Amino acid sequence: MKERFRGEIKNTLLILIGIFLAGMGIKGFLLSSHFIDGGVTGISMLVSGVSGFPLSILLVLLNLPFVVVGYYQLGLRFGVKSGLGILGLSLCLAFIDFPDVTPDKLLTAIFGGLCIGAGIGLAIRGGAVLDGTEIAALLVSRRVYILNVGDVILLLNVLIFGAAAIFLGLEPALYSILTYAAATKAIDFLLHGFEEYTAITIVSPKYAEIREVITQRLHRGVTVFKGGGGLGGHGVSDEDREILFCVVTRLEIGVIKAAIKEVDSTAFITTHSLNDVDGGLLKRTLLH
Repeated sequence: MKERFRGEIKNTLLILIGIFLAGMGIKGFLLSSHFIDGGVTGISMLVSGVSGFPLSILLVLLNLPFVVVGYYQLGLRFGVKSGLGILGLSLCLAFIDFPDVTPDKLLTAIFGGLCIGAGIGLAIRGGAVLDGTEIAALLVSRRVYILNVGDVILLLNVLIFGAAAIFLGLEPALYSILTYAAATKAIDFLLHGFEEYTAITIVSPKYAEIREVITQRLHRGVTVFKGGGGLGGHGVSDEDREILFCVVTRLEIGVIKAAIKEVDSTAFITTHSLNDVDGGLLKRTLLH
């Protein structure tokens, strides 16, 4: 119970910091230069800029349907947190007087986007969203099977920035695209981490020696899978074999491969990137 309470306190702090950063990005950078972000936030900013309707109210009104969808699709806790998060961002924009940080358009686009992306990323880590775009994309992708979530978000943003070019002008629209790119990068860093992990799969008859080298000398965890042979240089093989799987940081790839080749120079090795890793021997070792 105590651990759960601490977790909720941490999540609440992440959401509050996220609200403040997103508010700083919008009000302290973008609004004075008439730039917008992507997604539902971008639509709200565009409509507010064209009509003069208060942005803080538009954020709530346009995001409300997606919060309701999030409640039905992802649960009560997510719906409540997201609703309160969006309401908090609205109140932040309405009542906090952020300074206009810089008149430079390039700095405004980049750092405004980074602030918004950092805010959204922290809120997501806290279990909420400050923008209903991904909820909308999830709903559409489930109804239109030829589109996935990424396709829907891309299509939505093409329409938003196309409208921005018409109503705000081509230059603000181009800077807005840069803002969105910076925000997306910041979200990726916060959700997937700054460390780039790589999964390594090893097939070798000397799997036991390789496993010992990786675990004992390099202090990395290894998982052993059972696998069957396919078509190889000597024809089809039905012989079962052990397959090693381990996860390392990108700086350790060369060390791991060199250690494997010391044991078996003909070992079959494949690598592929991972977005994030949680728990296990890798995390514990890095913490120390």
